[in-house]
Amino acid sequence: MMRSLWTAASGMIGQQFNIDTISNNLSNVNTTGFKQTRAEFEDLLYQTIRTAGTPATELTVVPTGVQVGHGVKAAATQKIFTQGSLQATGNVYDVAIHGEGFFSVRLIDGSLGYTRDGSFKIDSTGQMLNSNGYRLMPEIIMPEGFIRETLTVTQDGRVTVKVPGNDDPIQVGQIEIYRFINPAGLNSIGENLFKVTNASGDPIAGRPAYDGMGSLIHQFLEMSNVYVVKEMVNMIVAQRAYELNSKAIQTTDNMLGIATSLKRS
Repeated sequence: MMRSLWTAASGMIGQQFNIDTISNNLSNVNTTGFKQTRAEFEDLLYQTIRTAGTPATELTVVPTGVQVGHGVKAAATQKIFTQGSLQATGNVYDVAIHGEGFFSVRLIDGSLGYTRDGSFKIDSTGQMLNSNGYRLMPEIIMPEGFIRETLTVTQDGRVTVKVPGNDDPIQVGQIEIYRFINPAGLNSIGENLFKVTNASGDPIAGRPAYDGMGSLIHQFLEMSNVYVVKEMVNMIVAQRAYELNSKAIQTTDNMLGIATSLKRS
């Protein structure tokens, strides 16, 4: 069977994977703190028919070899951690990171998750949580009877509020953020969360706006860094590549049909 059938089929499979990745980006265009994913590909093994450098005569060698490729496969999906646009919300519990860093939350199993989504809330005890009820770490608990409208988060992460009977704001906590040597190595687990892997390295804790950490912007949220126009162009390119691979299969099929129709007269 002609190898071009399987080579072109691998191209169609690869472009389907590419479309899957693009579709996920587009579906999360309004997801807070979402980071674009890029599909990366690599060529498959080659069949070497003649090796470059093979002796041709006593004084010369073959300058180029003869190799036939066997298609393509997905090599990686990489998160692109560029800054998303900041959107003013007016909500006193919203906080955006401008620059490098992640918030940390305590998951149900006791482990830590990391997120760029700063749409926080508080529960009945005043505990600061994310949308799924995971506690912000280090914990921040509002005092009883605090005046909601006076809650302030400074660029370096200090959280202050006013309480009845006291004209001066009191500090109720300090938000820490975390960065990684290789954030692209983090494992996406859904719910806008990432977990540490051996590839990402251990989290490096720090105070916002210091030592290379991003600063905090109160009453703002970081939006997705997906550019719709760019993703639409990528989708068009992937669709055309898929069509070209399907044409290669059709052409190979036609060639096989010609070969099988040969007969002795």
